[in-house]
Amino acid sequence: MSLQPLLHAAPVIQLHAFAAMAAFALGIVQFAAPKGTLPHRTVGWIWVVLMGVIAISSFWVHELRIFGPFSPIHLLSIFTLIMLPIAVLYAHRHRVGMHRTFMIGIFTGALVIAGLFTFVPGRIMHAVAFGN
Repeated sequence: MSLQPLLHAAPVIQLHAFAAMAAFALGIVQFAAPKGTLPHRTVGWIWVVLMGVIAISSFWVHELRIFGPFSPIHLLSIFTLIMLPIAVLYAHRHRVGMHRTFMIGIFTGALVIAGLFTFVPGRIMHAVAFGN
């Protein structure tokens, strides 16, 4: 394992990848930590900002080009940008069950599923994890 392929990538890819790694780690913390507390809300806002950075920066990542410069993975970015404010609104309105459902969906779709696609041979994160 070596970060060299990522450190040699374009700055937007570095931003996207490091924000995703941080969001994944904070997401795991959020799942394990007590809910409704000040730390949960604080880490949650950091996570929401990171997810926004990940989703927005993805529109400048064009390694897979299926529809012009975009790929189906970009649909997850649109999904994330729509679902994040809805999930936050549910928390604000104390609709805890819906908030939980949306946040788990965002974590699973935008971080886990999309993240797995980054480990396909030929992609930067595959080179980071497994070498060329």
